[in-house]
Amino acid sequence: MAGPSCFRIPSALRFRAPSKIGRSPQIYAILFAQMQHHGTRRNPTSGGEPRPDSGAKPRPDTGAKPRPEDRRRLRGARSRARIREAARVLFKERGFDAATLRAIAARAGMGASSVYRHVQSKHELLVLELAELQEEAWLDFRRQDNRSTATLARVQKFFQSQHELLARHSDLTVIAIRATTYPDSRVSSRVLALNDRTIGLLAEILQSGRARGDLDARVDVLAAARALFHGAVGARISWANGLLSESACRAAIEGTVELLFRGLGRAPTSS
Repeated sequence: MAGPSCFRIPSALRFRAPSKIGRSPQIYAILFAQMQHHGTRRNPTSGGEPRPDSGAKPRPDTGAKPRPEDRRRLRGARSRARIREAARVLFKERGFDAATLRAIAARAGMGASSVYRHVQSKHELLVLELAELQEEAWLDFRRQDNRSTATLARVQKFFQSQHELLARHSDLTVIAIRATTYPDSRVSSRVLALNDRTIGLLAEILQSGRARGDLDARVDVLAAARALFHGAVGARISWANGLLSESACRAAIEGTVELLFRGLGRAPTSS
């Protein structure tokens, strides 16, 4: 019998603070706006005008200030955004090796000690940049996603959204993908969190597909998500190291997905 670690909930499915997954503060502003409207609903008898829920009294605007921890998170998110932007510029101007963290801090208008509170190396900074790109790709996928679409098409679209964004920033992406193999504990921790996040997102799509009958009911969606993820990672590392072109990398990922689905897809029942 497999050990308990095989059945643990992937960390990708648990809440992460913004510093871990690289979310931009705009996402939290959207969530806050939704919370503000949670106490109202449409009145079908009054031309669609919103009205308070039954039994609920409108709350006056008290002008409450954000909590100290929320302000710290916003400041941290803004600082990391400045650091990443400065790094992009310097990597383009000087190359990865010549751009030091001190130079990045100076370009961001920060002290070196301030940068070291967020990242300890350029490799860690690159992995954070990959996490930010992944979140952007996931939001783009969500905006276009149709849950009634076949699971194979949804998985392909998920990888396409990722790849299009990575290819758009290919100069940065290539060195960032190489950075994921850097032997450093902090970098490895960031990479594991990033990997868990991607696997969790894929597992969510596959779980939905299994529930609607696209996949065999016996399929382990977490194991399937890992297989799809590692197939894509292998192609991207080959791209980053010059063994595949960008288009060949894209084709390799599409081929991997199709190959795995021929084994995962539900076989037609004979009449």
